[in-house]
Amino acid sequence: MHGLTSAEVADRRSQGLVNTVDTTTSRSFKDILRENVFTLFNLILAIALVLVLLTGRWADALFGFVIVVNAAIGIVTEYRAKRTLDNLAILDAPFARVLRDGSEQQVRLEEIVQDDVVQLGTGDQVPADGTVLTSAGLEVDESMLTGESRSVHKAVDDEVLSGASVVAGSAAFRVTRVGADGYANKITAVAKQYSTVQSDLRDGVNKVLRVVSFAIVPIALLLAWSQLRATGGWATAFDEGHWKDAVVAAVAGVVGMIPEGLVLLTSLNFALAAMILARQKVLVQELAAVEILARVDVLCLDKTGTITDGTVSLTSLETLAEVPGALEALAAIATDAEGNATSKAIAAGVATTAPATVLGAVPFSSARKWSAVETSDGVWVMGAPEILLGERVDAAAEAARTVVVREADTGARVVLLARSALPLPAPDGSLPGDLQPAVVAVLGERVRPDAAQTLAYFREQGVHAKIISGDNPGTVAAIATRVGLRGEGVAVEGYDARDLPHDDPAELARIVRENDVFGRVSPEQKRDLVHALQGDGHVVAMTGDGVNDALALKDADLGIAMGNGAGASKAVARIVLVDGEFSTLPGVLGQGRRIMANMERVATLFLSKTTYAALLAVVVVLLSWDYPFLPRHMTIIGALTIGIPAFLLSLPSNNQRFVPGFLRRCLSFAIPVGLVVGTLVLSIYAYVWGSDSLVQGRTAVFIVLISIGLWVVGVLARPWQAWKVAMIVALAAAAVAVLLVEPARELISLEYPSRESAPWIAATAIVGCLAVEAIHRWFTPYLVARGERTAD
Repeated sequence: MHGLTSAEVADRRSQGLVNTVDTTTSRSFKDILRENVFTLFNLILAIALVLVLLTGRWADALFGFVIVVNAAIGIVTEYRAKRTLDNLAILDAPFARVLRDGSEQQVRLEEIVQDDVVQLGTGDQVPADGTVLTSAGLEVDESMLTGESRSVHKAVDDEVLSGASVVAGSAAFRVTRVGADGYANKITAVAKQYSTVQSDLRDGVNKVLRVVSFAIVPIALLLAWSQLRATGGWATAFDEGHWKDAVVAAVAGVVGMIPEGLVLLTSLNFALAAMILARQKVLVQELAAVEILARVDVLCLDKTGTITDGTVSLTSLETLAEVPGALEALAAIATDAEGNATSKAIAAGVATTAPATVLGAVPFSSARKWSAVETSDGVWVMGAPEILLGERVDAAAEAARTVVVREADTGARVVLLARSALPLPAPDGSLPGDLQPAVVAVLGERVRPDAAQTLAYFREQGVHAKIISGDNPGTVAAIATRVGLRGEGVAVEGYDARDLPHDDPAELARIVRENDVFGRVSPEQKRDLVHALQGDGHVVAMTGDGVNDALALKDADLGIAMGNGAGASKAVARIVLVDGEFSTLPGVLGQGRRIMANMERVATLFLSKTTYAALLAVVVVLLSWDYPFLPRHMTIIGALTIGIPAFLLSLPSNNQRFVPGFLRRCLSFAIPVGLVVGTLVLSIYAYVWGSDSLVQGRTAVFIVLISIGLWVVGVLARPWQAWKVAMIVALAAAAVAVLLVEPARELISLEYPSRESAPWIAATAIVGCLAVEAIHRWFTPYLVARGERTAD
């Protein structure tokens, strides 16, 4: 073979027929920046911040830090994940050997052009799609592309695909497709289309923000207008600077209505979970992904690389007859330097046996499916049982065939060793007719030691596992039975995906419901199976390591890739198990449950503030009152009754199972509490302000709101623990210190409550706490139960 000439290579380069492709393995920094900065939440707060800064009231602009911190947490955490992922995606084969101008040259992968003749040897990775020109026992591992765990023999005119690895033999092939036209790159291109993870927490907060955003602009304008009226109207607004008071009051109302701390705390919790998981070798590419596994009820697993580690190992050796020198001959064949994956697996199993001295040998050929050696004990042939036994029906052959069938039915790969007294056969000759079956070697994929335990954990947690593989259905089913997919000792049957309907979604959904193991599944069918499960109302997680898994990983609610897998699978997955350990998934589930369970009580705190803040704003507008709070008051109240306790309550471990209806449960408590708190605050404000002064009125509502707010914290913190009691005592002490310490009291513009108003303030606070307790014990459970009946 001559290969292309330099002129032909240059011509193909000029036509763009080169093996270049976008190798981006994760989201770009621009994508990360856009998603974390340009949000509705940030826009609303940014406008409010600019308005406050225009007034020069810097003390009331503290809420602006929330914008910066919230965006920074997301950007830094996700960018660190991007860098880690990019470092993982190192090409396995950066160079290739091609024939050009009649000689072999080494070129980079991106320098390969269409029609190049590429040389392959054991250990090489196929750099581009092509057709085999010559083959010397070529075997390739295509598991990353097709899911088929067994190596595939390739003869002349067979197709080889980019990304496959050569496990035995050598070959030359002609490149037929380069760059984006390659099989693997076509799948990767579809998988790389950008999408965001579906987060219940984020979606719930965004629903609240959308509702609030519709009301914010008119309420803010009306609030500013009412404050101008309350301080003299437009005539004196700019002459005497009253417009500044109006703007600050309007911003106070807006900031109070926005659960800005909830957004920040959600990001903090996601970031904390990502840091904890990073120590466990779990890479979170998108922060919201850590919550998803808490909601997953179906876990789809790729067999090769997930349940098994992708390697073949010797399961057992079964002696059929006591033939002297059999194990020594087997060791001699297995330790052949030119052996394939099967012989290497056997070699590891007979490592303690000294190999016999080889007097002659016939190397393995994928065409004849056997190899042979001659030792002092005779001629030994090892290969496929059906080839060695042929049509024989004698007792020895039938006994061997019984063992072979029994083991093959479990999904194992079986090879037979037999002895002959005849001379060593020629490579192109026929097998000896006196072969005596001696040993059956049973090989199987090496199951990860943590697979059975991890599957049992998910089964106990109510997560239904399904195996979706490109491998033989019988093999997949046997391994599923072995790892106890449906329970220890429960046999599982496999479904051949080639029989799946292509244009009947209802029938496909039925088949998916009734079967747990699928074999011979194409990349597109893996995605279809995920869609069918999602259409049935399931939250689906998908694990995988190959290019063939990329489409399903991308479309699943949560894609989980193995760190030693293909770059395409890691690029589209939300979570990457860097060390490839399946047993780390329960830890991911634990972090997701902690976030979902703890953030539910935290969200309730913030939404109760949104409710009473909205009520205050509307009433103040209608009555043209001075707004009861300054932004600095809301900052202190929010910190002591919501921000700090919410952060602390979000940290403890929590194994509570996720129950749908997160937002409904939150609002069933937050809205009634918010309405009660708002009503009591307005009542005490009207009384004290009317009988004393504006500052005394603001002091009264400050005390009442903190008292009731801490009671709400106590309700949501149950069951009680010592640290929770200490937290509430410390927060109450900090609130008292704000009133007692003169510099702090003056900074936030408050006074000591007067003797006349103090009893009324105390009574209002007590009534509020009792009302919150009643709502928690009786009213909220009633609303939740009613909502669930309506939903059903």
